[in-house]
Amino acid sequence: MPDLIIDGKEIALDKEGFLRNLDDWSPAVAEALASQENIVLTDDHWDVIRLLQAFYREFELSPAMRPLVKYVGQHLGPDKGRSIFLMQLFPPSPAKIGSKIAGLPKPTNCL
Repeated sequence: MPDLIIDGKEIALDKEGFLRNLDDWSPAVAEALASQENIVLTDDHWDVIRLLQAFYREFELSPAMRPLVKYVGQHLGPDKGRSIFLMQLFPPSPAKIGSKIAGLPKPTNCL
């Protein structure tokens, strides 16, 4: 996957589009990564992105789907802590695509 150019700075991506350097993440990078996935970020997206980043800080790994659903449910309530809600935001794989846009490594059990 080609690297991103954000504000004149080259942002290196791996072959699946994840950041090579997690410190390169910014909201502008998130918008560009989301655009590559044909996603327009809404407030709901940003709520989940912030939770993904909090999960990573707390557990030092990107969450798989089940832990992500549970974590979102604990922090945003049962209406948003559902697989279908997350699938609508980050199709086809919320844990993988959400982690990519949040600037996190690929979850270890994602294909």
